[in-house]
Amino acid sequence: MRIIGGRYKGKRLQAPSGLPTRPTTDFAKEALFNIVENQIEITETDVLDLFGGIGGISFEFASRGAKSVTSVERNNKCCRFINQTIRELDLDNLSVTQYDVFKYVAKSKKKFDLIFADPPYELKETATLPDLIFEKELLQEDGLLIVEHAAKLDFSNHPKFVQHRKYSAVNFSFFQ
Repeated sequence: MRIIGGRYKGKRLQAPSGLPTRPTTDFAKEALFNIVENQIEITETDVLDLFGGIGGISFEFASRGAKSVTSVERNNKCCRFINQTIRELDLDNLSVTQYDVFKYVAKSKKKFDLIFADPPYELKETATLPDLIFEKELLQEDGLLIVEHAAKLDFSNHPKFVQHRKYSAVNFSFFQ
């Protein structure tokens, strides 16, 4: 995995093998951050990264100077890797919480400027994520929700849907 922008641009992070993750490709990350950086000022943004995996998206936001990044990941080994990397990079704007994402969303009282969710593509509950996040009012008034998902999901009829972008096998749906 490579950080593609910000303070740690070009930094390679080697996660242990065998982790149950599917990191977002560099090509898709670059396209995603081009969109995000044209819509928001990252340095003024509180970010929630759901299904954080090995932290690829979290590290991108932290490297680009996000005010704060909270990564939520259930897998203990993934959380250990993120914490180890936070220490190695001496990041003070990124924290990881080992927790089930759906329980976290149900209990969280904090509001975020941007929420990124990259659930496993086969997770059936992915279709419910936007509704749950808006129902729990986790986004600030003008906040942005981005869901990475498999091609078979279509969020275009959701009332908060803004746009869809496809980069090879990676699909992003944006909500406001």
